[in-house]
Amino acid sequence: MNHLEYFAAATRPVDTCVVGSGGFGRSFLAQGRRVPLMRARIAVDVDAMVAAAGFAALGLPADAIAVCTNAAAAREAWDRGQCIAAADLATVIDLPFDVLVEATGSPEAGARHARLAIEADRHVVLVSKEVDSVVGPILAKRAAERGKVVTPVDGDQPSLLIGLITWAQTLGFDILAAGKSSEYDFIYDAAAGTVVSDGKTFAVPGLAGHWHADGRAFGDLAHGRAQACAALPQRAVPDLCELLVVANATGFVPDRPDLHAPIARIPEVPDFFGPAEAGGLLTRNGILDVFHCLRRPDEASFAGGVFVIVACEDAASWELLLAKGHIVSRDGRRALICLPRHLLGLEAATSVLDVAIHGRSTGARAPRPCLDLVARATRPLAAGSVLAMGGHHHTIEGTMAELLPAGPLGAANPVPFYLAANRRLVREVAAGALLTLADVDIDPASELLALRRQQDAAFFGSDAQG
Repeated sequence: MNHLEYFAAATRPVDTCVVGSGGFGRSFLAQGRRVPLMRARIAVDVDAMVAAAGFAALGLPADAIAVCTNAAAAREAWDRGQCIAAADLATVIDLPFDVLVEATGSPEAGARHARLAIEADRHVVLVSKEVDSVVGPILAKRAAERGKVVTPVDGDQPSLLIGLITWAQTLGFDILAAGKSSEYDFIYDAAAGTVVSDGKTFAVPGLAGHWHADGRAFGDLAHGRAQACAALPQRAVPDLCELLVVANATGFVPDRPDLHAPIARIPEVPDFFGPAEAGGLLTRNGILDVFHCLRRPDEASFAGGVFVIVACEDAASWELLLAKGHIVSRDGRRALICLPRHLLGLEAATSVLDVAIHGRSTGARAPRPCLDLVARATRPLAAGSVLAMGGHHHTIEGTMAELLPAGPLGAANPVPFYLAANRRLVREVAAGALLTLADVDIDPASELLALRRQQDAAFFGSDAQG
C-alpha cells in the first residue's frame, strides 16, 4: 500500500480530541504537531492542568494554551486558534473535531467518553482496551448506526494482529495459530544464570538445561522452561485483554482460558504452536496465544510484535523461503509470518486518518462478542473489600484473569473483569472461584453497566438477563 496516496483524499488536517494525556495520549498530542494530516488541539484529563502540561511539554508557549472550564470558553479559545485543556469531555464535546481518542485506561470513564462522542457524531479511536473488552461491540454498533466508526488503534497489538490475520486470510493462507509476544522479553544471561525482564533480574538456575529442544517435544520444553522460570510472571492481564479484542474481530479463540504462553526463542515459535501430535501445544487450529520471547542479550527482540502460523502447503515455495531466512518448523509443515514490532503511539495516527478520511476501522467493521475476560480469585476475598484496579497492567489484587466464551450478564454468570474493577464485594469469594455479577456492588447508574446490558440485548437477545 502507498500510504501517501491512500490518505491523499484528505482535504484538510483531521482534528482530534485526546482524552487521557499520558502514554498513548501524550504520543497523540505529539503527533498532532508532527503528522501533516492531523491536528490535536484538544486534551482532556481529570486535572485540566495535567492536560495543559501535555501541550507545554511539546514546546507550546503559555499563550497558545487555554485551560477551559465551560463550553463557551472552549469555543472562544477554539476560534482564537488556541490549544484547549479541560477536565471534562462535556466541556469540549461540541467543538468541531473529527475524532475522539479515548486513552484513559479507565473502564467507567472511558465508557462515558465513548458514549458522549458517539452521540455527538464523532468517530472514536478506542485505545482503552479495558472498555473494549466489556462493551466494544455495542460501541461499534451504536457508532455504525450513526454513520461513524469505533476502532482499535494501530501501534497496539490488537489492531496490528487483526491486520496481519486478515492480510493472511486475503492471501488464502491456512492460519493455524495467531498471536503476539508478551510486553517484555526474557533476556537470558547464561554465565550469571539469570533472566532480565521488565528491568528486573531473576535467578533461573535450571534454565540452561532447557535452552535447546534437543529433539524433545515442545510441550515438554514449555513445561521445563516454565518451571525453571517460575520466579517470573508468565501471565499478564493485558495480554488476555488484547487477545479478547482480536477474538471479537476475527472469531479466533484461545486453546485454554489462561493461554499456553510458552517461553520461546523466535525460531521455535512455529514448533510451540503446532499440534500436540506433532510435539506442540495445541489441541486444535485457529487459536490465539502469546509467547514470552526468550533471547540472549545479543539476539534480536520480537519487540512486542504479532504473528501468524500458517500451513506450508506448497513445499517448494517454503523451501525457497526457508533459504531466504524465513522461519519454518522443524518438520517443515508450519511457518512463522510476523510483524516484529509495535510502536505504540508513534504509529497510531493511521487509525485516526483511516476513520476520518475513509470511515474505516483498523480492526473489524462489526465486532461481535466472542469472549469475556473474567476474574478468578487466587485467595479468599472478603466481603466489603474493594476490587481496586491498579498498577501498570491494570490488575486486581487477589485475582487472575481468564478468557471464557462470551455470554450475557446474569447473577450467577462470571462478571467481566473490568466491569468488576473498582467495585465493592457484597459477599466473600472463595479462593479458586470465578467472580460473578452477584458478588459485586455495581452502581445502577454505571455507564459501563448500561452499555453492557445494551450489548447483551443486541447480541444475545432473550438470553440477556443482566
